[in-house]
Amino acid sequence: MKYIQKSGKIYKPTKQGKQISLAPQNVYKLSKNKIKFWENLAKEGIDWIEPWKTAYKKEGKNHFSWFKEGKLNLCYNAVDRHLKKPDKPAIIFVPENPKEKKQTISYYKLFEMVNQAAALLIKKGVKKGDLVIIYMPMIPETLIFMLACARIGAIHSIIFSAFSAEILGKRIKKGNAKVLISSDYYFRKGKKINLLKKANLACKGNNIKKIIVKRKKAGRFFSKSPKQKPTIIKPEPMNAEDTAFILYTSGTTGKSKGGVMQAIGGYTVQAYWSSKYLFNLKENEVMWCTADVGWITGHTYTCYGPLLNNATTLIYEGLLNYPNPNRYLKIIKENKVNVFYTAPTLIRLLALHGSVHTKKFSNNSLKILGSVGEPIDEQAWNWFFENIGKKRLPVIDTYWQTETGSVVVSSLPGVGPFKPTYTGLSFPGIEHEVIDEKGEKVKPGNKGLLVQVPPFCPSLTRGLWKHEKEYQTFFKHGYYLTGDNAFKLKNGMIRILGRADDIIKVAGHRMSTAEIESAISTLPAVAEAAIVAKPDKIKGEVPVAFIKTKPTSKTLKETDIINTVNKQIGPIAKPKEVYFIKDLPKTRSGKIIRAILKKLAAGESVKKPPSIANPKVIDEIKRVISSLSPHKNP
Repeated sequence: MKYIQKSGKIYKPTKQGKQISLAPQNVYKLSKNKIKFWENLAKEGIDWIEPWKTAYKKEGKNHFSWFKEGKLNLCYNAVDRHLKKPDKPAIIFVPENPKEKKQTISYYKLFEMVNQAAALLIKKGVKKGDLVIIYMPMIPETLIFMLACARIGAIHSIIFSAFSAEILGKRIKKGNAKVLISSDYYFRKGKKINLLKKANLACKGNNIKKIIVKRKKAGRFFSKSPKQKPTIIKPEPMNAEDTAFILYTSGTTGKSKGGVMQAIGGYTVQAYWSSKYLFNLKENEVMWCTADVGWITGHTYTCYGPLLNNATTLIYEGLLNYPNPNRYLKIIKENKVNVFYTAPTLIRLLALHGSVHTKKFSNNSLKILGSVGEPIDEQAWNWFFENIGKKRLPVIDTYWQTETGSVVVSSLPGVGPFKPTYTGLSFPGIEHEVIDEKGEKVKPGNKGLLVQVPPFCPSLTRGLWKHEKEYQTFFKHGYYLTGDNAFKLKNGMIRILGRADDIIKVAGHRMSTAEIESAISTLPAVAEAAIVAKPDKIKGEVPVAFIKTKPTSKTLKETDIINTVNKQIGPIAKPKEVYFIKDLPKTRSGKIIRAILKKLAAGESVKKPPSIANPKVIDEIKRVISSLSPHKNP
């Protein structure tokens, strides 16, 4: 069935697309009174132990609250209330090794496991408000312990399993964590990665208890005999403004911004409704969000969002193209995946394999495709739409941050419109504006800083863990500062241009790096492009381009890059130097670390940040810069 069709330069939902939409066609009209809109959604979608008296309240200069007097439990809403149909699948776990059997965990089985995990945490001395650190791979027990923390009112802090022992140790000490939950190993590209060694090293000098999950028991760590009585831990009634979890966020600089704190009430409401409206997510449907739970995307759309909606979440241990390029397509087909939500970096990686594999798979179960993590370029959008979506599925580009907790800008699949490189409209009940440096709104279509207008969305962060002073810098002129540049059209469509600090000033002209990258990415031979600024004695700054080409493409020339930028943007944006490289430095979540490229282009020394996924690429780029003229294609 076709859910989307082209209409001029944009795409719109078909009649069928509108019919299956869980968001009403007049949802933006309904959400004009933002506070009333979210209050109605909170009553309709979430089970409350005690009702609230005040839906939204400004608390001092930059603090605010949602549903403050209300009480609820996140775990209860994600698990317990779905037990009327106990056999319904809650989690599908697909190991990286194709020979290892997948596991399907029902909602009742999940309920049993979460209770056992909660009992184990209590036995370790964990109480309401204590911090528990989870340092785990993508196995069912990771989600189970998240839910167990939520059940007893503990605060979980997940540290991405690929991060170093040094980072883990600092987070343990800083949070005064009570318990560390880790695994002995996990698989990556067929290799065993020793996680226990890093966990033990991080615990030296820290007074913390450990729970170690054996990888070979993944999905069965809490299995019990049929004669054993089920362990039941009553869900802890939590105030809506209590902290659900903290999550450290690293930007493209590789430096941590601190632990972002999420309030239980607002987060639960927005995670539930954003999952329902953005992905048309219904009971029994399967959602595959490829993000690791070490990132906010994994928190909201791998764990909590699908389970709050009584759907099935699929978690996969390894790389999408391991051990062969069609692995992800087989997973989609075999598990009848309905929603496939992934990052532009991974889309471009899959596109490198061409369409030879996608032609063999019909993907009939799919109804929604989603992109997350960074602005998606037009070439990647079209490949995703044509090869995975078979020109029948909406591709929703989603903009949000760890700080916002849930998606805040996107096109709703049954409402639209959709336009490649444009993220979409502000999510219903949320308002964004584009301002200049003085805090004044710019004219439609003009570039500026994207801000969120109060009343702020329910899942916007309530603070940074032990960093109140830094939290205050998130707000200015009465707005929440996203830190991203954008422009907004008269119809409300927003295009994200990248971080505000990713701006190049050439002879006084301000240009977004994302805009230049998008132009270069229209060349079929380009796999990825990154633009950074380099100091220039005459112009102040000049653009420098780092280009990764497709392995099957013909030799790309410097003139191809220059001419494309000149034609699409203008001569002022032409890169001064062009380097063709094998790969770009990226964070574990797939974001390009432009700060590294900027230093390399300027000839400065570079320290390898802990967030980098491919540290060897730094030395490779150094060799390219030092051994080749800037314009020579290796």
